Amino acid sequence: MSVSHRPYTLVAELTYRCPLRCVYCSNPLDYAGHADALDTAGWISVFRAAEDLGVVQLNLTGGEPLLRDDLEPLIEEARKLDLYTNLITSGIPLARERLARFRQLGLDNVQLSIQDVEPAASDRIAGLRSFERKLEVARWVKELGFPLTMNTVLHRDNLDHVEEIVALAERLSADRLGLANTQYLGWALLNRQALLPSRDQLARARVVAAAARDRLRGRMEVLFVFPDYYTDLPKACMDGWGRRFIVVSPDGLALPCHLAHTLPGVTFENVRDRPLGEIWEGSSGFNAFRGEAWMPEPCRSCDRRAIDFGGCRCQAFHLAGDAALTDPACSLSPHHALVERARADAESPAVSPSLTYRSRAAVVPQ
Repeated sequence: MSVSHRPYTLVAELTYRCPLRCVYCSNPLDYAGHADALDTAGWISVFRAAEDLGVVQLNLTGGEPLLRDDLEPLIEEARKLDLYTNLITSGIPLARERLARFRQLGLDNVQLSIQDVEPAASDRIAGLRSFERKLEVARWVKELGFPLTMNTVLHRDNLDHVEEIVALAERLSADRLGLANTQYLGWALLNRQALLPSRDQLARARVVAAAARDRLRGRMEVLFVFPDYYTDLPKACMDGWGRRFIVVSPDGLALPCHLAHTLPGVTFENVRDRPLGEIWEGSSGFNAFRGEAWMPEPCRSCDRRAIDFGGCRCQAFHLAGDAALTDPACSLSPHHALVERARADAESPAVSPSLTYRSRAAVVPQ
């Protein structure tokens, strides 16, 4: 196996079902058509195959992974494989007794999402009354001895609250605070006009986050992820296509990133049909954008091509219509005007656009 293409993280999307309806959700827009195809034995087989490939970290995510009744045996198997296992959750629904059981079985870390600092604002973004329960879950996490990562997705409505978000993380004794600006794909792209912040908002928030990072160094890690729309240089999405991450969807598709399955003309294989190791090394989907041969100009001659790998393939398709183009977030992209127009609209929105929530009624039954 090529050292440059050795995975270290498996992202196990156990289900797309979720009691929340967050308006920036990374679930596919047609998530209701995706069943939870892998049973307990299927996921355990995936974990073992990932460990054989060299994976050392496992993210149990969704949707809402707590909706799986088999989280306990999955966590137990991950511990046997010595995978560092992180539960990425909204905390809804969860009982303290179940969380304690996760601890006994070997779960390593809990990442809890909190949408804002005030109940009404947080609940509005989540599409469910959940704020107070989330705070209760955060306290359980610390009482049971877990490290706590608090994650808040940032956007126009809460970006001015970063100082208060940091203060909340301190009150909850979080070990790590993720201030991740929205990635405008999936439901976030659908709601982009309502969510994309202004440049001034970002500048103020960045200063506050940097001060908090310096003040809390050694006590709490503070991570501020800048949105692609304001960087002018693209990020290495998922550390580069098919280099470090494997995502397995609820359907059983093995993917380089969460939304890769939305790209037309790129074929992804299912772990129920072919071993994960073979998919990682030899499938057309994982090899589609590895290396540099696929790159167009200006990526092909750019001295950053081995740093950002051309940026996000999903963003290239969903904004410019072709996954093989330079990410429009890059200022050198021929399609950068698409991003510039979105930024200009965010500076002076004529009206406050309404948000589109997905329907909870569309959840696929087991």
